[in-house]
Amino acid sequence: MSTVIEQPVEARLVAAAPRMPNIPATLRYDRRDPFAVRMTFPAPATLEGVEVCWTFSRELLAAGLAGPEGYGDVRVRPYGYDRTVLEFHAPEGTAIVHVRSGEIRRFLAAADALVPVGREHLQVDLDHDLAELMRDAC
Repeated sequence: MSTVIEQPVEARLVAAAPRMPNIPATLRYDRRDPFAVRMTFPAPATLEGVEVCWTFSRELLAAGLAGPEGYGDVRVRPYGYDRTVLEFHAPEGTAIVHVRSGEIRRFLAAADALVPVGREHLQVDLDHDLAELMRDAC
């Protein structure tokens, strides 16, 4: 069984330059980091011209489908009938994208099939993680 789920999604940049209103982003879930989701944007879609990856909680993404969630660098909220807004806040500025809610639901369902919500803690190897932390501290 695979330990990683990757799903391409179409993100619509809000207030984007006319040359790239839609960008192909990727949602990624790895059972080795069971509480996290990653969303990656390709280099052409970023101000710096390099691939950008944001990491945030799976719980935030799921909760943001139903109502506004998040107070930090990543915020998620529903928009209209079948869109979800993701806001990414960084010192360089804020990126706001719309993604079809159905695509997010499909991704979350696949992640739930891999690691059911509420059972993420069973995927964490605390002994290994602590050993790595101690190794790096020496």
